[in-house]
Amino acid sequence: MTTAATLGAQVGVARACQSLGVARATLYRQRARDTAPVDPPPVRPAPPLQLTPAERDHALAILHSERCADASPHTIHATLLDEGQDPCSVRTLYRLLAAEDELRERRNVRAHPAYAKPELLATGPNQLWSWDITKLKGPVKWTYFYLYVIIDVFSRYVVGWMVATCESAALAKQFIGATCAKQAIRPGQLTLHADRGSSMKSKPVALLLADLGVTKTHSRPYVSDDNPFSESHFKTLKYRPDFPERCGAIADARAHCQVFFPWYNDDHRHSGIAFMTPADVHYGRAPAIVAVRAQTLTAAFEANPRRFKGKPPTPKQPPVEVWINPPAAGPTDPQKPPEQH
Repeated sequence: MTTAATLGAQVGVARACQSLGVARATLYRQRARDTAPVDPPPVRPAPPLQLTPAERDHALAILHSERCADASPHTIHATLLDEGQDPCSVRTLYRLLAAEDELRERRNVRAHPAYAKPELLATGPNQLWSWDITKLKGPVKWTYFYLYVIIDVFSRYVVGWMVATCESAALAKQFIGATCAKQAIRPGQLTLHADRGSSMKSKPVALLLADLGVTKTHSRPYVSDDNPFSESHFKTLKYRPDFPERCGAIADARAHCQVFFPWYNDDHRHSGIAFMTPADVHYGRAPAIVAVRAQTLTAAFEANPRRFKGKPPTPKQPPVEVWINPPAAGPTDPQKPPEQH
């Protein structure tokens, strides 16, 4: 448009627009816009109900006062009304806080305590147990049976299990007490780890463990990795081909568990314990099994050394220590690093 206007001043607007292919109306509109006076933006009048600067400062002083610093605008407004004051509406109080970037939680809320990461070590059976409760589906929707399981962290041996119709602290207390008696647990010998379920944190269970001399520990909130052995065991239970989709009655649930747990303890070769059964490790048969395996591998090597590329094979050893959340310093034995979860 600038070129058409310049050329139009020399040869005329009609000839300039014709040569440049521009409509004269477009040029005239552009010229009118360029020469039109610029009007100042309209001044918006202040709302008649807007607070005066003095009223605004007074309302902010109330919001920042010691008695109102942790109260909501609704609470402040109601308190002032009770005292015969009405500085402004609740919505105006919110707008004042938003303008001061203070529209957030105003209460002095107590922060959650910092939960320490549990670092638990087991170097033998019956030193560290993990327990949890899982649901087994009942005959119809929204019905369940509850399976209580205690597993030894070092050996993966299930030292106790129980199926009940509900989850309760009284049943948990009875179950833990019976399991400790069956394993002949002495005071100061055992640490019992669990998550933060209601039964796990209940007062009856805590008093029982105190009477038995058993140390109790809990996972951090919302951290499933702090109880990995129970979670892994439940996965083994529920991924078995014969695990029932639903149990018709509690007798059916108990019948399934009476088959599963003997298999798990006595026949299941666990990858975390050098593919031995939990019963072998729990009852001290692991060294003899390792010796038999070593003898078998040595005989195989002597019969055909080339098959093993000239290096005698050694059987896999079960871990000598098992951690829940090992410390950052690492394993204590560099030759045999502990199993970590």
